[in-house]
Amino acid sequence: MTMPSWQETSVGNHKLGSMARAALWLIQVVGEGEIFTVAKLREAFPDVAQIDRRMRGLRDYEWEISTAREDPELLPQERRFVTRGKDVWVPGQAKGPSHKSSITNAQRVKVLQADGYLCRTCGIAAGEAYEDGVAQAVLNVARRQVTLADGSATHQLVTECQRCGRGTVDRTVQLSELISQLDSLAPLERSVLSSWVKNDQRTYSSLEVLWGLYRTLPEDSRKAVADALDGTDD
Repeated sequence: MTMPSWQETSVGNHKLGSMARAALWLIQVVGEGEIFTVAKLREAFPDVAQIDRRMRGLRDYEWEISTAREDPELLPQERRFVTRGKDVWVPGQAKGPSHKSSITNAQRVKVLQADGYLCRTCGIAAGEAYEDGVAQAVLNVARRQVTLADGSATHQLVTECQRCGRGTVDRTVQLSELISQLDSLAPLERSVLSSWVKNDQRTYSSLEVLWGLYRTLPEDSRKAVADALDGTDD
């Protein structure tokens, strides 16, 4: 099917909805990777009520459109067309998977509380500054694909900061593989891991703390520590 113009309202017997036309406008007018404003979007579709809401619906079909919440470089009224998804103007392509239904406020609050208001990818808290000092973390609730122990795939909700959320790393969880590796742990290792899981926090032994400090030392100081250890062994 030839890509229709964003200004068309139908192609043959197929009606083009406002979401499909917004998708075509992004491709034909804005371009991937480029910034546009909500005002420009509304100007292009003066007769469509809540066109920005219709455009947000494209995210359910693998389109990535960033706001200032996900992209600190954007102003509040700016959006970035990151990448296109399904060809929603083609009949049958606008049928989204069930896991893409909207996340309710109640679900969002429950997930944030369960995750301790921390990004489950990098561990940063809401409002905490990133190490580069460029921005403060904003937490979102995302869907992450999980392959369960029985081999079936599902999507589960998880807390992510805006930086981790727009990353390109595949974070699909292979739960069956993780659980199977538990059987290879020695009893002491299993006990230690169990305590970390119960507290949802890793505790460090004095040996690990010393190793961490050693790794931060300049070369001459590292050599002094190595010499001290050699002297202890004598």
